Amino acid sequence: MSHYLAFDLGASSGRAILGTLENGKLSFQELHRFVNAPTEIDGSIYWDYPRLCEELKMGLKKAVAAAGDLRSIAVDTWGVDYVLFDKNTGKMRRLPYHYRDHRTDDPAPVWKKCSKDELYSATGIQHMTLNTVFQLCAHMKEHPEDFENSVFLPIPDALAFALGGEFTGEYTHASPSELLDPRTCQWNWSVIDKVGLPRSIFPALVMPGTRGGQVSASICKELGCGPIPIIKVASHDTASAVAAVPAPASGEWAYICTGTWALLGAELKAPFITADSQHENFTNEGGWNHSIRFLTNIMGSWLFQETRRNWNEAGRDLSFGDLEQMALKAEPFRFFIDPNDRSFAAPCDMPEKIREFCRATGQGTPDDVQLVRAIYDSLAFYFKTGISKLEKLLGTHYQALNIVGGGTQAKLLMQLTSDAAGIPVIAGPVEATAAGNIIVQAIASGEIADLAAGRQVVRDSFEVVRYQPDAEKARRFAELLPRFQALTNRYGRHVCRRKKRFFYTGPDGDLRRAPLYAQGRGASPYPASDQQSGPDAGPRPRG
Repeated sequence: MSHYLAFDLGASSGRAILGTLENGKLSFQELHRFVNAPTEIDGSIYWDYPRLCEELKMGLKKAVAAAGDLRSIAVDTWGVDYVLFDKNTGKMRRLPYHYRDHRTDDPAPVWKKCSKDELYSATGIQHMTLNTVFQLCAHMKEHPEDFENSVFLPIPDALAFALGGEFTGEYTHASPSELLDPRTCQWNWSVIDKVGLPRSIFPALVMPGTRGGQVSASICKELGCGPIPIIKVASHDTASAVAAVPAPASGEWAYICTGTWALLGAELKAPFITADSQHENFTNEGGWNHSIRFLTNIMGSWLFQETRRNWNEAGRDLSFGDLEQMALKAEPFRFFIDPNDRSFAAPCDMPEKIREFCRATGQGTPDDVQLVRAIYDSLAFYFKTGISKLEKLLGTHYQALNIVGGGTQAKLLMQLTSDAAGIPVIAGPVEATAAGNIIVQAIASGEIADLAAGRQVVRDSFEVVRYQPDAEKARRFAELLPRFQALTNRYGRHVCRRKKRFFYTGPDGDLRRAPLYAQGRGASPYPASDQQSGPDAGPRPRG
């Protein structure tokens, strides 16, 4: 029996999860959960890094008390954020900026130095103004003193450093920065030089599965434990989730990591960077063993979350299961929406926004039951469209779709997605990110041979449900696909021009940040228990 500790932090909460590997099976115990909320100081938005470090120490303390010896620990987090440290003292230069901070609202200064096309060609990363390249350039403009004799660490590496980790950066988390060369898996010095960032701040990059130091002697003394290795896993949370996909041993397969956003893509051996992939908003992010997560972002459980929040605030008491039961009572395919339309992006009266969309596209006004069904049907159609784009870009046909994360608990959506795509859906595990984190730790320790063996452990350890497409329903989806596409193309991308603090697809195809709920300045509309558990659990969006 071996014990591993995974710290899994999202943009709203974090957890310390004890993983126990015994007889080829992995089990979990959540030991510590904490809120991860932004803080505003003088008009800027930051993460409370010192408090997060204390929460990790508390999680480690509980793990040592529960398990005794730990084989190793590792941290995975949301993407793109970072901390700058003094190279000599190891002190933080200032609190790390939150990716929703307004300083990157205007990407033009960066694009004047290195155009959008140049950036995509060089990095293969989808354009989002929250990406680290825009953050660092804005940071240096406002506070150039922070860059003197400093080192830049992605947020999971910065958290590991607080426990005793090394000044190194991990590949998967560095890749969405728009500062990495996906062909070499190293920093793209040409881009870094063009945008005017100092080379001296960038640490050496290591691959997931690399030992990155050990828990400091002072912390071990405080906890009364021996040395504990710190492993650099696939520290971007989506990369950890993909590592835990229980993929078939043979055949072509795609995946969706479900949460507030759904990340749809494929695991490639090399980056795929073309004008078409840029136009379709596909990104090339790092994965295990130099692999590429070729994926695109689709609105996921957000539509359900906001609908439920609005109705419950009005006095109803609806669970996500209740929403599914409502949808089952409705006539299918009566109403459609574009899940990625920018009018749905920010916290809002989601039911009214959906009705507005339906009226504007000549579909009429759905009642509550029809409205919920429209979300289910439209997400299934959108997933089908995403898979078709992926197949067209890569010139392949997928034989299975693996879906992981909290959204797999929505059984109706899983079945509809299988029907729409016309291929089997393999749903699970729910806790894919934590599983991937611990699987990579076990590979690093030598207890698991490789990723294929790790994915077998996942298959043996967690419930995975297989959904088969219904031939008649698949035919119906195919018949209605042109109608869905016509409606979404007619209404989408040019509606709701009000500024919102979230992300939306602009008329030029770029993902942009628009301000979300006071851009993180206010409290989340969801309690912590809803943000990282239930049907909306799972990997967070990039950023």
